[in-house]
Amino acid sequence: MDDMETEQAENGNPDGCKVVGAILDRIGDKWTVMVVGTLSHGPMRFNEIMRQVGGVSHRMLTLTLRGLERDGLVNRTAWPTIPPKVEYRLTDLGRSLIGPLTTLAQWALQSRDAIEAARIEYDLAKSSA
Repeated sequence: MDDMETEQAENGNPDGCKVVGAILDRIGDKWTVMVVGTLSHGPMRFNEIMRQVGGVSHRMLTLTLRGLERDGLVNRTAWPTIPPKVEYRLTDLGRSLIGPLTTLAQWALQSRDAIEAARIEYDLAKSSA
């Protein structure tokens, strides 16, 4: 994002917000967060990622990895062996996402009780109205 787009996003300009929104759609996705977290420990093969993430379908993991590769966050390396060996690793750009995601995860863990209490209060107020 260039300086003009950054300024537009900071000022609530729809064009700047669209750019930020498109990027946040990718990096804020549940499976993206989990795959980046998993790959933060080093390169892995597809099935290893699938075991580590847990709960992700084969198709969803494939789509997530393709999207991350397209966005320059993950490198896919295939070796011409039998059976083929394919490995995924974070790029420098992907590794730069680890810090912000770690901070967000810490915030979520620290805030979960307050969020749950707010949800209960909201639901009670709505059900009695």
